[in-house]
Amino acid sequence: MSAATTHRVPTHALTTAHIAPDARLTFPRILRSEWIKLTSLRSTAWSLAMIVLTGVGLSLLLAATMDSAGLPDGPSVGFALSTVTLGVMFGQIIAAVLGVLAISGEYSTGMIHSTLTAVPTRLPVLAAKSVVLFALVTLVGLATLLGSWAGTYPMFAAEGIAVGLTEPGFLLAVLGAAVYLGLTAVFALGIGTVLRSAAGGVATVLGVILGLPLFLPLAALAFDWVVDVAPYLFTSAGESMASIPADLPAGAEAERGAPLAPWLGGVVVLVWTGVSLALAGLSLRRRDA
Repeated sequence: MSAATTHRVPTHALTTAHIAPDARLTFPRILRSEWIKLTSLRSTAWSLAMIVLTGVGLSLLLAATMDSAGLPDGPSVGFALSTVTLGVMFGQIIAAVLGVLAISGEYSTGMIHSTLTAVPTRLPVLAAKSVVLFALVTLVGLATLLGSWAGTYPMFAAEGIAVGLTEPGFLLAVLGAAVYLGLTAVFALGIGTVLRSAAGGVATVLGVILGLPLFLPLAALAFDWVVDVAPYLFTSAGESMASIPADLPAGAEAERGAPLAPWLGGVVVLVWTGVSLALAGLSLRRRDA
């Protein structure tokens, strides 16, 4: 009888897997994965639809009930801008909820385990979610604002003022409002990543964007320095992004607590968002999923 022949499998074949060049996990692939996950959620479609409907609807309602006799000098460019951007007040709430749900939903379903297993370095996942969420909400916000402008333009023209997109500072203010909505969603994403809870995340974000602006005027009655802090709140800085800066007389100084310049408001909102994402990154790296 002949002895059975055995073949030794090379050690490296057991420990090393061959990865095809086109199967490597790259950031564009992670982006695509996060895009599919976000856009396939029913809550995303409903949230974005609500941003559009409330934004355009409120602007049209305010313009339709406009009474030029009740305004100091009739309808103005500033009033037209306020009408167009009125929906941002409610849109920021919807964007915040969407930002929290974009991550808390994965924790509640356990999908986050698969996501972080596929991307063990973890931070690219947070970066991809931020990019996708910002792009989607900003584009929808911009479309909403342009729709509000197009819908209210004939109404303002009938009152003797035609506010075109070429009006000085008008288009930049509209763009600033759209970017603010996108950054609000990303800020909420960071908070949701830290807290890992839909209820806790939404409550915290709404406390920042709605609660603090209501609390500070009361605090200013007891602490004078609060007046100087107010313009640097998340919401106050966002309002500055969606505004046309007023021209001060030569040599005049801005009053205490005056709104920030649009560019400075954008920087402040970016800082708030950056801090939120930094805390989220630390949470992802140091805590188990």
